[in-house]
Amino acid sequence: MKDKKNYYITSAIAYTSAKPHVGNIYEIVLADAIARFKRAQGFNVRFQTGTDEHGQKIEDYAIAAGITPKEHVDNISTIIRDLFDLMDVKYDYFIRTTDEDHKTQVKKVFKKLHDQGDIYKGVYEGWYCKADEAFYSDIQVKDGLCPDCGAKLERQKEETYFFKMSKYQERLVKHIQDNPNFIQPESRKNEMVKNFLTEPLHDLAVSRTSFKWGIPVDFDPEHVVYVWIDALINYITGIGYDADGNHSAEFAEWWPADVHLIGKDILRFHTIYWPIILMALDVELPEQIFGHPWLLAGDDKMSKSKGNMVYVDDLAAVFGVDPVRYIMLHEMPYERDGHITNELMIERINTDLANIIGNLVNRTVAMINKYYGGVLTVNTVTDPLDTELVDAIQNLIPNVEIKMETLHVADAISEIVSLFRKGNKYIDDTQPWVLAKDEASSDRLQTVLYNLVELIRVGGIALEAFIPSTSQKILDQINVEDRSFESARQYGLTPPGHKVIDKTEIIFSRLDKEETLAKLTVEEEPAVVEEVVEEITIDEFKKMVLKTGTIVDVEKHPKADKLYVVQVDLGSKTVQVVSGLVEHFTKDELMGKQVVVVTNLKPVSLRGVQSNGMILAAKDAEGMDLVSGGTVVNGTQIS
Repeated sequence: MKDKKNYYITSAIAYTSAKPHVGNIYEIVLADAIARFKRAQGFNVRFQTGTDEHGQKIEDYAIAAGITPKEHVDNISTIIRDLFDLMDVKYDYFIRTTDEDHKTQVKKVFKKLHDQGDIYKGVYEGWYCKADEAFYSDIQVKDGLCPDCGAKLERQKEETYFFKMSKYQERLVKHIQDNPNFIQPESRKNEMVKNFLTEPLHDLAVSRTSFKWGIPVDFDPEHVVYVWIDALINYITGIGYDADGNHSAEFAEWWPADVHLIGKDILRFHTIYWPIILMALDVELPEQIFGHPWLLAGDDKMSKSKGNMVYVDDLAAVFGVDPVRYIMLHEMPYERDGHITNELMIERINTDLANIIGNLVNRTVAMINKYYGGVLTVNTVTDPLDTELVDAIQNLIPNVEIKMETLHVADAISEIVSLFRKGNKYIDDTQPWVLAKDEASSDRLQTVLYNLVELIRVGGIALEAFIPSTSQKILDQINVEDRSFESARQYGLTPPGHKVIDKTEIIFSRLDKEETLAKLTVEEEPAVVEEVVEEITIDEFKKMVLKTGTIVDVEKHPKADKLYVVQVDLGSKTVQVVSGLVEHFTKDELMGKQVVVVTNLKPVSLRGVQSNGMILAAKDAEGMDLVSGGTVVNGTQIS
């Protein structure tokens, strides 16, 4: 039986098609904040994340790049883990669906479901979205476009195994009715019930034969297990589930999960398919599935096709890691989509982090050093002005806990910022600089400053789950020894005679708007090179390094209609080239093309996107064609 103090939280496993954008990374930071908070409360926490590494899209990427699918997913999985590390995410276990123990259980689960009659062989014909790796019925599709992501759908017909969804539908509906918190937020639950569970469920295609990059079905090797069995059961294989019943001790220790944290776009798979699979396996259902909203760039969902991708490493390079964590967590409402722009991020850092939090810490420590050599010895001369502030300090942790219990993370952060805001108002109301002029008011001044130290101590501890590095910096300023969550429940733990740091450290500096925007959006540099007509020597020519490569990805430039951002596989590495080929080739025409690239050009920024080479092309009256390296291996140098 699972101990009530054990808390198991998972994020969705990241798909290894490409580097994830800030909207993808938001989920892992959100999960990390929840996990950190539960640990602080005294729970034994297991936080599991990982990567989803099978599927047609990955096979296609690998073929285009001239590498194996495993090489592709190894590369992307490493990039994903590096981004998690960058954002100070502390997970307990990272699962990959290419892990051998996971693959073994996938095969066993598929056979178990087949042997007990839940899976049968048939033929699928209908709509398929390669982007989402999802099937849709004619009723769900309008104008041949994916109802979830808007991508163009393919009409497919292939032999497949089907899962009998309708067999468990009534049981699932009853579970949702009997457990009102099973799907949250409430609007997500209503959406799933209304859109999918009021009519009989269609049987679900759970195998594929049109590609090979997947886990083969043991008893029918022409089929590979489809992603929504392969990927979904990671939540139990990662803690030692065994389809034969020989579970590890960890499984009993952690299951059922307390919360599966997922994006709202994969809610159907987690709230309908996943519970039904668990029912068929006779496994208890998770306590809660929480479908968080999207983090949008302006008003749009981020996607390569829209050219509005924002990446956390780029933001962290300008703002720092904790400010980016803060923006992601604070700007995401409970149910509605969150919106970020460069201007909003600058404004939020300047107001909340620099003006409110950083300013209070710096002012308080500076005054203690200035007036009392860094040491307070008296805190007994009170005033009615103190009551509201002390009450707010004492109520902070309970108020934050109430918000976090229902995963209202942005609201929990707002409670903390509100306390720091009260501290700045308290300074304005008590006017320490006036008290300092009157020696008779010295004890009162010390009490005022003591109240501020206690506010900083409690508020700094409360921030740890959200901006952990900043939390430690704040507590370092006042030399806090006991940084436990329990200590933050009580006002007055800073002892008389306690010394703050001698010189304040600037926690957050205000950002110059124009200067910061310039860092985030590099100005356009000339993209057109004038024709070179002068002769060059053979030695000058030899300075150019020309290599063969294959185009593996093409996207429109986010800020230039006539430019593509092209990824070229050069064998040992992939380089990014910004090229003016839009008028001559479609994206599909460029994908997979063999080209010759000048690889040693000095990198330039074209409309804010870095270009690291030049693709050679020839143009005449008939049009343009790419210079090809033929069939030689990518990375071959032309001489």
